[in-house]
Amino acid sequence: MLSLHQIEVCREQRRILELDQLVINPGEFTVILGHNGSGKSTLMNLLARQIEPDAGHLQLHQQPLTTYSQRAFAQQIAFLPQRLPEVPGLTVRELVRLGRYPWRGLLGLWQPQDHAIVEQAMAQTGTAQYAEHLADSLSGGERQRAWIAMLLAQAAPLILLDEPTSALDLAHQYQVLNLLRELNRQQGLGVVAILHDINLTCRYAQRIIALKQGRLFFDGSPQQLLDANLLSELYEIDIQLLNQPGQALPVAVVS
Repeated sequence: MLSLHQIEVCREQRRILELDQLVINPGEFTVILGHNGSGKSTLMNLLARQIEPDAGHLQLHQQPLTTYSQRAFAQQIAFLPQRLPEVPGLTVRELVRLGRYPWRGLLGLWQPQDHAIVEQAMAQTGTAQYAEHLADSLSGGERQRAWIAMLLAQAAPLILLDEPTSALDLAHQYQVLNLLRELNRQQGLGVVAILHDINLTCRYAQRIIALKQGRLFFDGSPQQLLDANLLSELYEIDIQLLNQPGQALPVAVVS
């Protein structure tokens, strides 16, 4: 369980995120929504221990995040940032192999299981065909999937993804989210992702956290979020819901 208590983050004398309490439950598929500047990436960076709050504290399994070593933290939580770092000279397979670092270190003896996990991660993300290609030479979507493969190889029980579908075409967006949902359902992998598409979010998320102006605006299920008045207030634009034949949930559209 990952929890935040009395969190406050300020920049340039301006409060950009303020949360009284938030708990991320293990094993859930959680999506963070909100308009640009609502604090989504700030919240994600707090969860991933990329930044520290100006006030308040975070806990993982009821222990302060600050007490975990880098390797111990990486064994529990894997993080994919919005802007992927360059990895010059690394093939896709070498990139994915980095996911095993928290378990083997730089000089640790690899086991057959490690190799199997790397190959499985590439197969699951459709990147095995690029295994010997330089990771930085791939297209945006292919590169994104290679990094997600590295997260899967890390084998942490919770993965954090900051806009994982931003560089993907429509088909690959569904492919990646289908994969994450399958891993969530079949293996109990906890997923927290920032998405922008309301309908894509409601299709895959079990829980939705919506921020507005740095504060928690909504925390609940897709069914609860799909309210025209609620969505219109969240995004400050008139949003209507349209029923679609054969589907349990309506579609949100700007009217």
